[in-house]
Amino acid sequence: MNATERKNAEAVSAYMERASQTGELHRTDQFFAPQIAEAFTDRVYAVDDLFAQGEKVVARILITGKHTGEFAGHAPTGRTVTVTHFREFQMADGEMIRNSGWFDTGTLLPQLQTK
Repeated sequence: MNATERKNAEAVSAYMERASQTGELHRTDQFFAPQIAEAFTDRVYAVDDLFAQGEKVVARILITGKHTGEFAGHAPTGRTVTVTHFREFQMADGEMIRNSGWFDTGTLLPQLQTK
């Protein structure tokens, strides 16, 4: 990782620390993102991987939360679940100019199935 990539990764790490405290990390353009915020309480965010290449940084974040509200037709289970969340950041001169995120519901929905 070169100096620019390291600086970008550090800026993204600082942003994610702040955003995880404010609940901002659950916001995405996916239509169901608000439902995730409502259906899963006591969320904890953990950065699993951070990749920097040039002016782009991608983070893989694991979100752990308790299923306390309906989501995608699944009634609350009370289970603690983990969903993988990805965020892509476009940087310019060490500043974030755009970021977008998406949830991997393929890792989430099986955890909500009745056993």
